[in-house]
Formats: sequence, C-alpha cells, structure tokens
Amino acid sequence: MSDTIKQFDQPSAKRGRIFFNGAVHEVQPAAEGFIRLADGRTLKEDEAHWLPPVVPGTIFALGLNYADHARELAFKAPEQPLVFLKGPNALTGHHGHSRRPADATYMHYECELAVIIGKHAKNVKREHAYDYVAGYAVANDYAIRDYLENYYRPNLRVKNRDACTPIGPWLVDAAAIPNPMNLQLTTSVNGKQTQHGNTSDLVFDIPTLIEYLSAIMTLSPGDIILTGTPEGLADVVAGDCVVTEIEGVGRLVNTIVSDDTYFNPVI
Repeated sequence: MSDTIKQFDQPSAKRGRIFFNGAVHEVQPAAEGFIRLADGRTLKEDEAHWLPPVVPGTIFALGLNYADHARELAFKAPEQPLVFLKGPNALTGHHGHSRRPADATYMHYECELAVIIGKHAKNVKREHAYDYVAGYAVANDYAIRDYLENYYRPNLRVKNRDACTPIGPWLVDAAAIPNPMNLQLTTSVNGKQTQHGNTSDLVFDIPTLIEYLSAIMTLSPGDIILTGTPEGLADVVAGDCVVTEIEGVGRLVNTIVSDDTYFNPVI
C-alpha cells in the first residue's frame, strides 16, 4: 500500500480509500452514510472523493462467464475462460462519473464480483485458490456496444475507456465472505432494479479462474479478476444513477455523464 495510507488501530472486514485534504486515506464504515478516517474523523460518504479500494495491478476481465448472459447475447457458454486485460485508467471510485460518448447509441452496465489477489500466485491448484484471495469488491464494467467488434475479445474502445469501470467502495476481507460462490448481484437504474443474478451461476468459478490464470502468468497482490455479469443489461444515458450491489460486499453508486460534463466538470 502507499505510504500515505494511514492504518487503523482496529482491523475491519471492510476498508476503502479516499483522497481528502491533499492525501490518500484508508477509511472504514461508520454510522449509516458516514465513513471514518484512521485519526477518528468522520465524513459523509458522498462528500469523499473515493478511489478504487486497492492500488490496482493487472486487471483481468471475463467475458460471457454467466450462461444466462451468454444466452442473452445469443452465444453458447464458452468452453474455456474468455479473458481480456484492462488498464488501471479504466477504474474509478464510488460516487464517480462515467462518460457516455456523444456518438454512443448503446452503453450498458455490468455488475460484477471483483476478486482481489492478496499474494503472489503461480501454478495454483483450485483446491488452494482461496488462500491467494485478499478479498472482494463490487465492480461495474461498462461496455459501449457501438464499438464492439468481437464479443470474445472486446477491443480497447469498448472496455478500456477512462473511468468506465467503477469499483468499490470497499475491499471486503476474504474471511468475511465464507461462500463467494453464492452471492446475490443486483443493478438498479434511477431506483428501478434492472439486473439480478447469483455468483452460483458463474460458468467458471473463482478457483477455476485462479488456477487458469496462474498457470499462464504469476498473479501479484493487487491484481483484480472481474468475474463477469449475469443477464439483464440495459442502455444508460447521461444523468442516470446506476447502483450495483453484491450481497455482503457492498453498494456501488455511479453516475453517467455527457462529454460536456465529463470534460468540463463543475468545481
């Protein structure tokens, strides 16, 4: 972790990161709607400038990893993991803004369980995979269908745009999620639920993904695996408030903005 992050005296199952008063701070949940800094100060959740809950390493994203989502797109479930990489520029924090380009006609959310790697992993067998997991976070991996050329290997314009992948607010310790393979996922747009699924429906579960990826390359602390999204996608436009939530992990809020707002923010 960065040297600027202060550590708490008491451990917590949930921790996040914000930028406040010129420095990066680790925070924990306080009373509802509030967060607590290491020095005891509290802030309203929506007053903080949230960062991704970890400094990201390599970001792995899974395509078509829910059978219902594959069917939604008229594809068969893949026979091996469909993995592509994302740059850290794609990540943004809780309460962040994601841009819908002016030429886009269809941009959709993707609620995903993010798996955060906690230690170096190479050639890990699935029965030991969870030993290498630091924890979990909520991610929302937006896609702009207009730019899509290949569902199996989404190109840069679809999945690597700045701030197109909100993540957070919390990194939840692995020990606090005894069964990550049975968690409810939901998305709501402007208060209306539009997506619902369960991680039990993953085509390739977390141990399989860690075994597969660590056989190809060494995984490192801070690496992130975005495990895919279930069916229920819908177009979102500037002004929409999108909330992605995963049982026991957290509630991630994001707002879609236009080019004008994104490039000319009100300060």
